[in-house]
Amino acid sequence: MTTRPLLSVYSLSGSKSDAEVPLPAVMTAPLRPDIVQFVHTNINKNNRQAYAVSIHAGKQVSAASWGTGRAVARIPRVGGGGTSRSGQGAFGNMCRGGRMFAPTKTWRKWTRKVNSTQKRFAVASALAASAIPSLVMARGHSIDNVVEVPLVMENAIESAKKTSQAKEILAAVGAYDDVEKAAASKKIRAGKGKARNRRYVMRRGPLIIYSKNDGIEQAFRNLPGVELCCVDRLNLLQLAPGGHLGRFCVWSQSALETLDTIYGEGGKTIPTAEMTNADLARIINSDEVQSVVNPAKRGPVRYLRKKNPIKSLKALERIDPYAAAARKTEQRAEAARKENRSKILADRRAKRASKKQYKDQKKAFFEAASKQGDVAINGFALE
Repeated sequence: MTTRPLLSVYSLSGSKSDAEVPLPAVMTAPLRPDIVQFVHTNINKNNRQAYAVSIHAGKQVSAASWGTGRAVARIPRVGGGGTSRSGQGAFGNMCRGGRMFAPTKTWRKWTRKVNSTQKRFAVASALAASAIPSLVMARGHSIDNVVEVPLVMENAIESAKKTSQAKEILAAVGAYDDVEKAAASKKIRAGKGKARNRRYVMRRGPLIIYSKNDGIEQAFRNLPGVELCCVDRLNLLQLAPGGHLGRFCVWSQSALETLDTIYGEGGKTIPTAEMTNADLARIINSDEVQSVVNPAKRGPVRYLRKKNPIKSLKALERIDPYAAAARKTEQRAEAARKENRSKILADRRAKRASKKQYKDQKKAFFEAASKQGDVAINGFALE
């Protein structure tokens, strides 16, 4: 009975062998993606090549300032005559054909120093992440058919010498899908790098980690996306490409067992987590914590917003209830007056509408009476 999980060892044919190895202690280290990203960014700067513009660029012309008093700027001007170039501004970064502002220098600070403890912490964190299948899949590796993660092979894998044999080994344990994924991702680089001996880009495949090179380098190096690394020279740039945790690693048995001698007692110290239980909600709500914590404190007193009692009836009630009652009575009376007023108006409008129905009859009678003429034109004698 071991305190750490046991890993199965697989043969070159893909079958499980009788041997088992305990999970190395370094693979239980805490995951710190922030440190991994920081260390990777700085280490990756150490393989840059210095570049700079020519120290003579933009200054290979005879030019001098005309000085003051000639109604032109004091920028140096090209001498001579006979061409449009003569008299043009020179040297300045604002001039056509002049030097650039702050020309780049080869003595720029290209490399970065990284703390050794931080580097060890980052490598340990990357190794621990490579043992978690979900992180490996999240990084983009195709491990659906892989028999076990971390994948441990017999030491005979270090004696493989043919690429065809390497393909058969990876296919037997389901790891060749990741190689095909990397091969399918090969494409032409976008940009000027096409003309600078880096024409193609490709995704990363499995990382083969061994302890002794008996031909394994020659067997696996030609597979697309596959990288190899000796366990004594573990590199964060390979374990976490791009600063992202979860590289798919294929271990030889001796390489995995060597990790316990590299890290742990007598070797590099393994970083420990600040908390053995990271479930904060469970810790806070536990009986042990809740029994000793102070009771919940009342929140801050919230005061009501100040309102104008002349406009707000509620504010007036708090100051003078009698004045508020009088104002309510007045408001009710006003509402009643409005209701009575509307009733009176409705009655008047109804009476006016009833009078309008006789208006047409009056007009017709007046027109008929007007046609008869003057009734007293012949006097009042009756004929």
